[in-house]
Amino acid sequence: MGIFWSHWSHRVKADSQYFTDNSKKANKDRNGGLSASSSNGSSVPVTPRSEGEILKTPNLKNFSFSELKNATRNFRPDSVLGEGGFGSVFKGWIDENSLVATKPGVGTVIAVKRLNPDGIQGHKEWLTEINYLGRLQHPNLVRLIGYCLEDDHRLLIYEFMARGSMENHLFRRGSYFQPLSWGIRMKIALGAAKGLAFLHNAENQVIYRDFKASNILLDSNYTAKLSDFGLARDGPTGDKSHVSTRVMGTFGYAAPEYLATGHLTAKSDIYSFGVVFLEMLSGRRAVDKNRPSGQHNLVEWAKPYLMSKRRMFRVLDGRLDGQYSVDKAQRAVTLALHCLRNDPRSRPTMDEVVATLEKLQDPKDTAKFTQKEQNLTCSKSQQSAHASGTGRRISVEAAKAAASYPKPSNSPLYG
Repeated sequence: MGIFWSHWSHRVKADSQYFTDNSKKANKDRNGGLSASSSNGSSVPVTPRSEGEILKTPNLKNFSFSELKNATRNFRPDSVLGEGGFGSVFKGWIDENSLVATKPGVGTVIAVKRLNPDGIQGHKEWLTEINYLGRLQHPNLVRLIGYCLEDDHRLLIYEFMARGSMENHLFRRGSYFQPLSWGIRMKIALGAAKGLAFLHNAENQVIYRDFKASNILLDSNYTAKLSDFGLARDGPTGDKSHVSTRVMGTFGYAAPEYLATGHLTAKSDIYSFGVVFLEMLSGRRAVDKNRPSGQHNLVEWAKPYLMSKRRMFRVLDGRLDGQYSVDKAQRAVTLALHCLRNDPRSRPTMDEVVATLEKLQDPKDTAKFTQKEQNLTCSKSQQSAHASGTGRRISVEAAKAAASYPKPSNSPLYG
């Protein structure tokens, strides 16, 4: 994919605005240990597969460290796409068919995520990512191409996501990040919802547990793909209603019942989806300490307004004025409120969320936004060329290429 990534996951720490994080323990656990506590307190494996079995996944290539050094130009600083709790992400190139490293600019672009031994994420999260993305494939999940486990080196190789994370497009300001239109936001929401629905409906249910704007990556057509499965867990089995775990995730997105009890269900993901969908509707972050008093927590501030058909427009992103009908706005707001219900049993399923979002799609708006963006990019690229004094004319294709790889700050996998 083009690469993508938005801010690395800032895991919750007990002594801050974040929750607990067991990454230090994970760093010590080099033998897999993918387990969670069941509802009765006993330890049950998240997956019956051993570390050796996970790493033998036929869908993935086991890269050597030297291969990745060649693919990334020896991990040169100017190849860095972003940094985060896991470590750094580098841009690289490989042959599309053989997956052999190629010289820069030749072959397929990849994102290489390199584990920092001193980072907040460790071997356990690294292995969990392989366990899930190595065996789950869906148009709305980022593709994991392979991994490297050699000496103390632990790396993951992904497809490159050309437009980076949704977080960058939603909250950053700048010439490369035009405000996402209503239609594009609905398209992204639908894609992300389909990704979650796939996980929830899998033969062995998967609970994502870290759904947030920075983990939604976008390809060149604004197709949304879920990334970063380091906190994912298998759902409850048999007559179990939930999985009991240590509370982990990102502050502002976790469901209230999960925070209070550690009981994890698919409905926990749905609450998180509601938070992100509200971010998309409002253009505001889930938690923003720079907002006036009383507006720091988006859900707490917005809910009273959203319950009023007249006052809900105070919450909607002003940059979207004129792009939606009142009926569609009300249906979108209602969906967000249903996902954010305090009682998890009254929240919709992801299948129901997908069905609602499908009715809010407008392909014409998406096409208009994409064309407008391309025209704007071409215009800016041409202006830049004239200003540089090179006298060279920039083609439409070159301008599009430049638009495909805006470089956000703190982006884990971006190009």
